[in-house]
Order: sequence, then C-alpha cells, then structure tokens
Amino acid sequence: MTERLDHTVALVTGASSGIGEATAVALAARGATVALLARRKDRLDDLTARIESAGGTALAVEADVSDQSQAAAAVERVVDRFGRLDILVNNAGLMLIGPAASADPADWDTMLSVNVAGVLYMTRAALPHLIAAAADSPRGVADVVNISSTAGRVARPGTAVYALTKFGVGAFSEAVRQEVLGQRVRVGLVEPGTVQTEITDNLPVADREAIEQRSPGMVKLEPGDIADAVTYMVTRDRRVAVNEMLVRAAEQTW
Repeated sequence: MTERLDHTVALVTGASSGIGEATAVALAARGATVALLARRKDRLDDLTARIESAGGTALAVEADVSDQSQAAAAVERVVDRFGRLDILVNNAGLMLIGPAASADPADWDTMLSVNVAGVLYMTRAALPHLIAAAADSPRGVADVVNISSTAGRVARPGTAVYALTKFGVGAFSEAVRQEVLGQRVRVGLVEPGTVQTEITDNLPVADREAIEQRSPGMVKLEPGDIADAVTYMVTRDRRVAVNEMLVRAAEQTW
C-alpha cells in the first residue's frame, strides 16, 4: 500500500461541492497536488484556500467538462503548471428525472453531455499524460477513477436516462481498463448509493419528495465516505487494481 501521494498531481472534476470537494481534500491530505475543476470559480477559490491553509497545494480550474475544448485546455493547463498528471477523478455529474414518455428531452441532452461526454473528453485528454506519469513515477502507476452510481447497476422508474448514463460510464471504464492496463494505468469505478450532496437540489419539489419517500428515515452517506473509497483505490501498491467499488448507505435497498 502506498499511504502517501507525495509528488503526484491529481485532477478532480466537479470539485466545487459534495463528493468532488471531499475527494480533493482527501487527496491533498495524502500529499497530492490537486487541481480543482468545476464551473463555480468562487467555490473553487475557497476550496483552494482551505487546502493551502492546511499545507497542501491546489489549483482552481474553471471549466465545463461537457465542452471538449474546455476539457482539453483544462488538462493542458494542469500539466503546464505542474509538469505531470498522475490521477484523474471524473466526478462531475448531474441527475434529472422523469418518466420517459413525458420527460424534457433537453434534460436528457444535459445529462448525456455532462455524465457521458464529460467523462469521455476528460479521459481522452488526460490519458497520454497519465501514461507518461506512470512511466516515471516512484509509484509506478497512474489512476483514472470514474464516479458512477448505484443507478449504473439498477435502473428504476423515472431515472431511465440517468441510469443509461451511469451504465455507460461503467462500460466505458471497463473497456478503457483493458486498453491501458499494459501501460500501468489503473481504471476504477466507484458506485455511490444515496449521498448527502447537492445532486437533487435543482429538481422540482415533487421529484425531490419522491426520492426521499423511497427510503424514509434512511441515514445517507456523507461525501467523505466516497472520498475514502477513491483514496483507497489510488493508494494501493501498483500490483493491486481495485477496479470497482459499490458503496451503499447501510439501510439502502437498491
């Protein structure tokens, strides 16, 4: 096990809140230099200040992962600044729900652009740098960690397209894993259950209530619980690849 991540550079998308924020803090605490990518620059600046006040190094990168040129430019900015990229955490994502017969197709387009295209664009831009880092890193390995969902395993009414995006991330992760395993790049998939984050904040009240009614009184996971899973993956010895982790709330049934 490689407890520390000193002399590594990690890029975390969706870092302005929730799982992304907690993951960035956790990786920085292990010694990684952390690039924080999201669209809300003010939150990134605040997180950068907090990481640096704790003795870490961080860089705020304002970008939209669903825009291919912005995704590529963000990766190049990080590599230009720090000279390498060892870890990519594809966390940016959103959930919009509704029956397929009446849902707004614009919501589908938005989810596909962020949850799927964003992962594709960031991974494509990062892979050459991850491969290069693995070749000269004391760790001898680089990592891609994709944050999916239990919706990538179990589809439920009202979440057809959200589930489609998460099932797709799982398939993409497995194919890329096989493509790069000979180049010492590990690909991991973390599938969180119900986590206390902002992911439902933009849903209509009726939709939020419907989600809460699925498991009344259930104690949700905290973002730090998923950050722990990511940290576990990327701190294994190079001989160990933890390719998939399903992390549910203890009382979650699906």
